[in-house]
Amino acid sequence: MTTSLSVTILGSGTCVPSLRRSSCSFLIKTGRSLLLFDCGAGTMRRLLEAGHILTDVTHLFISHTHLDHVGEFASFLFSTKYGGFFSKRTPFTVIAARGFASFMTKNDAIYGRWIDMEGMLSIVECDNEDRNHRSFSDFDCISFPMNHIDSSVGFRITTAEGISVAYTGDTDYCDAAVALAADCDILVCECAFPDDMKREGHLTPSLAGTIAVRSRARHLVLTHFYPECETVDIAAECRKTYQGKLTLAEDMMEIIP
Repeated sequence: MTTSLSVTILGSGTCVPSLRRSSCSFLIKTGRSLLLFDCGAGTMRRLLEAGHILTDVTHLFISHTHLDHVGEFASFLFSTKYGGFFSKRTPFTVIAARGFASFMTKNDAIYGRWIDMEGMLSIVECDNEDRNHRSFSDFDCISFPMNHIDSSVGFRITTAEGISVAYTGDTDYCDAAVALAADCDILVCECAFPDDMKREGHLTPSLAGTIAVRSRARHLVLTHFYPECETVDIAAECRKTYQGKLTLAEDMMEIIP
């Protein structure tokens, strides 16, 4: 399949500091757009390592407001205003769950002019309780609420060519995750803990595999690994339920459909 879309894993880890894995984050490049998903610790450095500067990002998708997914958001805005970046800044959009505008207002109250984007930033809020659809210049976006916290949404990006990438963000097993990933080309799916260490609000390898099977995803990419995942064979656990194309995410890995 020939496509202009590419996925770059910026961070495959969690809130736990790691020399190997930054907090969960990745890029989708398609057409003239560069889409950044989540913005936890290490994201900006990995963005530079991937060959991009802050102002290249046209859309920032926030799956939820836990700090390992938004911890560098204020820093992202602050850094954009300096180092010659702001003169190059074109308008960009943040897409997140309902309530994110209020989250932004609270950040403004703390940081004031240091993160004021001077009209360059717009916020699109998605319904926390139902499916949403938005169209942008180079892609369409569908979101579904996920089973984690109230602000949790998963995103599905579909290009004009019909290539689709779904991202669960943090979630427990739920039918919405299956619907989100239905027949997608790439499913970027959280896989926080091994099967025998299941935690509420998170997936294990075999549960992520079940979502991929039920959704008929063509390529399952597991990410968001806590350190406990480094001590077991994650791929083998996923193979209990899923036999399709499988990738275990590593920072700076590039994936092309």
